[in-house]
Amino acid sequence: MALRRVKDPDLNLNIIDLGLVYDIAVEDRSVKVDMSLTSPACPSGPQLMGDTERAAKGVPGVADVTVNLVWSPLWSPDRIEPRVRAYLGF
Repeated sequence: MALRRVKDPDLNLNIIDLGLVYDIAVEDRSVKVDMSLTSPACPSGPQLMGDTERAAKGVPGVADVTVNLVWSPLWSPDRIEPRVRAYLGF
């Protein structure tokens, strides 16, 4: 999956394993990604959203990408992939 290449620069973990991607919808050649950040004050937010858009646009056949920043539900470490959470000691 292309979005696994998008990494949070502070944690060096991809946004899928971190649980930051809440939904991906594909219709024809358009992709909509609903994602969150680890906190509303995350300084890497613009970079993560831009990297997400670029990664999705890099998928063959994708013509249009919309990345929506959502805050409901708020992200928590419980959303991290269980094997990664164990590795991090959560």
